[in-house]
Amino acid sequence: MFRLTEDQQRLLLELARRSIEEAVKRNSRSTVDPPRGTSLDDILNERCGAFVSLHKSGNLRGCIGHVLPVQPLYQTVAVCAVDAAQRDPRFSPISPKELSAIHIEISVLSPLRDIEPGKIKVGRHGLLVSKGPCRGLLLPQVALQWGWDARKFLEQTCLKAGLEKDAWRRGAQIEAFTAVVFGEDRSPAN
Repeated sequence: MFRLTEDQQRLLLELARRSIEEAVKRNSRSTVDPPRGTSLDDILNERCGAFVSLHKSGNLRGCIGHVLPVQPLYQTVAVCAVDAAQRDPRFSPISPKELSAIHIEISVLSPLRDIEPGKIKVGRHGLLVSKGPCRGLLLPQVALQWGWDARKFLEQTCLKAGLEKDAWRRGAQIEAFTAVVFGEDRSPAN
């Protein structure tokens, strides 16, 4: 997994914040580009998956991402930020009044790889479990937040996919990824 500098993390957080503010204030799906004159490092132009999680008072308020690397990282972050604010089906769209209370967290994903259940490291790996048309993904930090061991993490990922909790034992595909996670409410870290 690559590393992001503090400046790169700060730029992505600013881009996410500005994209959310523009979309919420204008009630549109638009995203913003980096400020003119900003030099985008190669890493920010690299295609990779990312998730943007929004929190309010410590509670999840929206989370949307792209697992597959379909566009440059900076664009993925901007699009996912707007979608997390306006299109997460679990929540109502964020209102302009809420903007100042929203904290942004970004997870930049490594490529997916198949993994055996016994090799899952809680806190290091995120999981994607799939079987047929059903898919469920949980970020690495989720297992830590809930105090899950690897088995519980697998079960919860299966349930998120809409599968039985033991589907990981019965033919479901298990893929893992790592993530560089950083946010506004704490200092940037890799």
